[in-house]
Amino acid sequence: MSLMVSISGIRGIFGTDLTPQNLTLYASAFGSWLGGGKVVVGRDSRTTGALCERIVTAALQATGCDVVQLGIVPTPTVAMGVLQHKASGGIIISASHNPAEWNALKLLNSKSEFLDASQGDQVIRIARNHQISYRDYNEIGQVWCDETMLESHIDAILHLPYIDPEKIARAGFHVAVDAVNGAGSIALPRMLQRLGVKQVTKIHCVPDGHFPHDPEPLPEHLAEICDLVTSSGSDIGFATDPDADRLAIVDEHGRLLGEEYTQAIAFDFVLKKNAGPVATNLSSSRVTDDIAGKYGQTCHRSAVGEINVVKEMQRVGAVIGGEGNGGVINPDLHYGRDALVGAAMILQHLAEEGKTTSEMRDDMPDYVITKSKVKIGNLNPDAILKSVIEEYSGEKINTTDGVKIDFPDGWVHLRKSNTEPIIRIYSEARSAEQADKLAEGIKAKVI
Repeated sequence: MSLMVSISGIRGIFGTDLTPQNLTLYASAFGSWLGGGKVVVGRDSRTTGALCERIVTAALQATGCDVVQLGIVPTPTVAMGVLQHKASGGIIISASHNPAEWNALKLLNSKSEFLDASQGDQVIRIARNHQISYRDYNEIGQVWCDETMLESHIDAILHLPYIDPEKIARAGFHVAVDAVNGAGSIALPRMLQRLGVKQVTKIHCVPDGHFPHDPEPLPEHLAEICDLVTSSGSDIGFATDPDADRLAIVDEHGRLLGEEYTQAIAFDFVLKKNAGPVATNLSSSRVTDDIAGKYGQTCHRSAVGEINVVKEMQRVGAVIGGEGNGGVINPDLHYGRDALVGAAMILQHLAEEGKTTSEMRDDMPDYVITKSKVKIGNLNPDAILKSVIEEYSGEKINTTDGVKIDFPDGWVHLRKSNTEPIIRIYSEARSAEQADKLAEGIKAKVI
């Protein structure tokens, strides 16, 4: 494994790929690209986080940046901090859903958005060319801590015009939480308390970075929260990833709804109140199109990647957006995935509808996404994708990001890997068998 450098961030296994040297290099490059100014820095709970924070802070200071340290907070809290402090940018020290030995730098611009392709390329170029602009001794940046930013983030959620803590309190919800000992360990229970939730039952909410299970919130990793919901008699369960920008939901029967339905429920809640277009990425479920259509609206699609969804949201004026991995993006708050606002909207929706979590899910159509990959050896991936387009020219095709083919009864999305000789294939239909059949049909013809 080597250091992964892209516009999505600087990511690797600490001590082998992600070293103090390259942490210094890329943090200094970011500070040089900003040209000084104020930078908000937050981290998740990983055991290497505090060490990385010290290195990153010193590198930013050396390039003339003042640093506002937030400590252990969710990724969306850092985004809110950039806005509140009117900062030039932000750095989140978190490897998201990767295992505990990983860490990363995720970079935000002055709008609190992840860097786009052009901005990311500029930072990477500065680092690779070692064009760092270090300052003189009397121009180094200052450092201070803001321990109030999480409360400010929660305040902003509670002040959204459609969030009513009194109504949520009257519903008397019992909520179970699994924060995988990550940055949501304090944040999510605290927000639930302030929303007036009657009872919160927690597991893995000690932010020590020792993840008790694989930290990606997928079905195979969340058996404990499913069991906890039923054993505790909870009305709903919430699970987050280590930096709390993704949210998974468990119904009162211990059934994991799947992250695609986090987005779908959030879309349904917002569209009921505010008509307008919505946006998600090409690999997200067709259920979002169904929800948008229910309100006479269009679901617009972007390339995979949070910043791509954000750009599409801004282009079409979307009232809500997100990604099918449980990432809800509410532009009334900030343009980034946010598990806290996602949980607040879902509880508000339940309180207003007077339904159980399972009833809300069962009101929506059933879809299943399957994922696979094909090794292509020395074959040209672009030639393979071109052959797919030619073979299925009679179908609805989108080439924004790889090739997506929309069939009447499902879809298949093929994307080449930039790091290994494979093509990733996502497919969706009403059942896993149907989804696999669609994908296998394409493999048989062109791969």
